[in-house]
Amino acid sequence: MKSTRTPSMFVTVQATNLIKITSALLLFIVLVFSISGLLTSLKPQYRISSSSVNSAADKINGEWLYQLMAWENHHFLSVKDDLSASPKLTNLIFSLSNNINLDDPRSLLGRELPGFYQFDGEIVIAGIGSNYTNMPMESAPPIEVMQAEREAALQNLEGIEGSDEGKTPTPPTLTTGDKKVVHLYFTHNRESYLPYLQGVTDPNLAYHSQLNVTKVGDQLKAGLEERGIGTTIDKTDVMGTVKMASTYWKSGELVQSAMATNRDIKYLIDIHRDARRGDKTKVRVNGQSYAQVVFVVGGKNPNYEKNEKIATELHNLLEKKYKGLSWGVMKNQGAGQNGVYNQNLSENALLIEFGGVDNNFEELNRSAEALADVFSEYFWQAEKVNYDVEGSTNKE
Repeated sequence: MKSTRTPSMFVTVQATNLIKITSALLLFIVLVFSISGLLTSLKPQYRISSSSVNSAADKINGEWLYQLMAWENHHFLSVKDDLSASPKLTNLIFSLSNNINLDDPRSLLGRELPGFYQFDGEIVIAGIGSNYTNMPMESAPPIEVMQAEREAALQNLEGIEGSDEGKTPTPPTLTTGDKKVVHLYFTHNRESYLPYLQGVTDPNLAYHSQLNVTKVGDQLKAGLEERGIGTTIDKTDVMGTVKMASTYWKSGELVQSAMATNRDIKYLIDIHRDARRGDKTKVRVNGQSYAQVVFVVGGKNPNYEKNEKIATELHNLLEKKYKGLSWGVMKNQGAGQNGVYNQNLSENALLIEFGGVDNNFEELNRSAEALADVFSEYFWQAEKVNYDVEGSTNKE
C-alpha cells in the first residue's frame, strides 16, 4: 500500500527580523501619536487647516447625520417623514475636490482675483438689505501714509463733541459700582472719516492720528457709564507703533495687560471703522441719520460660538429698537483674514465697525448711544443678579 503525503510548507522567521518589524511598528505608532498631539496642542490660529474641508464640513449638520442613520435603520423615517431625499454626496465631493461651492458664486473667483478674500466672510445673520454684494470691508492704508510725518489738516470740527444741552442726567437704577466691567480698545485706532480731513477724498487715505474712531469710543463709554456700567478705554496709538500686519498682536498684548490689571473686566469691545462709502453706511432710523454698525466674529478662535451668540443678541436688540441700524453679524475665517481678532481672549469679545469713511460724528454719536442703550439692556438682563440695585429697600 502506497502512502501519500501532503507536502507541508514551513516559514522560518528569524528572531531578529521579528524584532525589527515590531520595533518599526511601535516607532510608527509613537510617531503618529506624537505628531497628532503636537498638532492638537497648538493654538487654533497656528493649526494646519483646510478652508475647503472646513467649508464642506459646515454643511454636515445634525439633520444630515440623521439621514445617514435612517439609511441603516428605517425606523428613523417613521419619526421624521421628510428624510426620503438623499444627502447630496456629489455636491460634498465636488466642493472638497476643487473648493467651489455651487451655492456661492464667490468661490469661483476667490482664488483668482487679488484682494477678493476681503469678501470671503460668512453672513451669520443679515440686517435689512444686507447681502454678499454690500459686505463690510477693511482697507489697509498705503505704507507712505503710515510713514508720513505730515497728515491732513482738520476741518468741520464744530459740534463733533455732541451736545448735552437740555439733557438732565438721571442716576442709574443699576450700577456696577467701582467695578469697570467693559473694556474698549482700538486695534486700528487711526481709522478716520473723510468729512474732517481737509483735501482728502481717497477712502484709502482716511487715517488721522488725532481725530479718528477713538472719539466713537469716548461716546460709547459715556453712554455705558450713564447706564451704570463701569467702562475703561485704551486709546493707545497702535497703528503708530507697529506695522499694519502686527496691529492685532499689539492690541492683544495691551488687552491682556488690561485684564491682568483689572480682574473685573468681563466684556471686550474692539471699535473699528468700515471702508465702505456713505451710500452703504448711512442709514435712516426713526427719521434721523445714523452710522451703520456691523458685528464681526473671528471664526478661527475657540470662543467664536459664544462671541457669535452675543453679537447676534445685540443685533436682534438693535433691530427691535433701532431697525435698520445693524448690518448684521459677519464671520471671517478665510485665507488672508485674521480670523481671531483677539476674541480668543474672552468669551465676551466683540469687534464692531462704526460707520464708513463718509460718516460724520453726529451720525456716529447717535449709533454709539444706540449701542450703549441695547448693550446695557443685554448686560443688566444677564448680570443684574451680581449687583445691588441702588437705593433698594431690600438691602440688609
